[in-house]
Amino acid sequence: MIKFLSYIVYGIVKLISYLPLSVLYVFSDFIFLIVYHIIRYRRNVVTENLNNSFPEKSKEEIHSIRKEFYHHFCDIFIETIKLWTISEKEIKERCKFLNPEIFDLCKEKDKSIITVLGHYGNWEWLISFCAWRDAIYLPIYKPLHNKVFDKMFLQIRERFGARPLAKDDTLRTMLSYRSKKEYTATVFIGDQTPNKRNLNYWTKFLNQDTPVLLGTEKIAKKLDQIIVFIHMKKLKRGYYEVEFIPLFDNPKETAKFEITEKHTRILEDIIKEDPAYWLWSHRRWKHKRQASN
Repeated sequence: MIKFLSYIVYGIVKLISYLPLSVLYVFSDFIFLIVYHIIRYRRNVVTENLNNSFPEKSKEEIHSIRKEFYHHFCDIFIETIKLWTISEKEIKERCKFLNPEIFDLCKEKDKSIITVLGHYGNWEWLISFCAWRDAIYLPIYKPLHNKVFDKMFLQIRERFGARPLAKDDTLRTMLSYRSKKEYTATVFIGDQTPNKRNLNYWTKFLNQDTPVLLGTEKIAKKLDQIIVFIHMKKLKRGYYEVEFIPLFDNPKETAKFEITEKHTRILEDIIKEDPAYWLWSHRRWKHKRQASN
């Protein structure tokens, strides 16, 4: 029964994705009313995260950011659905990469690239990079338990030629491409919350003690790949601008935690500049730092 219902949802979502974004944003506004005012989805989590991150802001400012975040959150949901069927022409108009030639560094320096970003803007739309450059673009994802929905999201993320990479296969796949001397751009999300076994590094982030995953740094050093930060800026509803910021050409030469601190600080500055577009509903601070840490 669950599989049957999943396929029904799959079909409905596929049909909805053919609607123009102008119509889909009407759905988004309706979803916002339900999520924000009726269900109040993680309202307490979002409010607490904002209050702790910006103690200097007034109650009115916090509420304004919170409301804008939920509008954006609903838009991300709709925009991700639309990604399934959006044309290459439209996605290139709506999500512009300012310096896609950054991938050419691979051939120039004979190295692949590791890109790192946070849950900021609409990270799902970044798979459209393949519409700008013929590149082996590897966005890392966590497979869903529901096979039908996992298939749906894989089809969405494979648009324009991206090659989604299951989290547990990351290093093995990157090594495989290297052995074949193929240049890749692997996409790491740098603001994921570590599980309890990986609370190995803590830093101050948005005014709070925060554990940070070290996977990006460890793999970059192991494979000696160029590290680039992805800055996605929301210009207006449905329009984004993406800039690649080079960080390290030779990660093996960096000090311990230097890479992790660098990409964390950049993301923090971006969030502070325009806070509504980060994923505040994420339970980023569910782990508390112990005295021994």
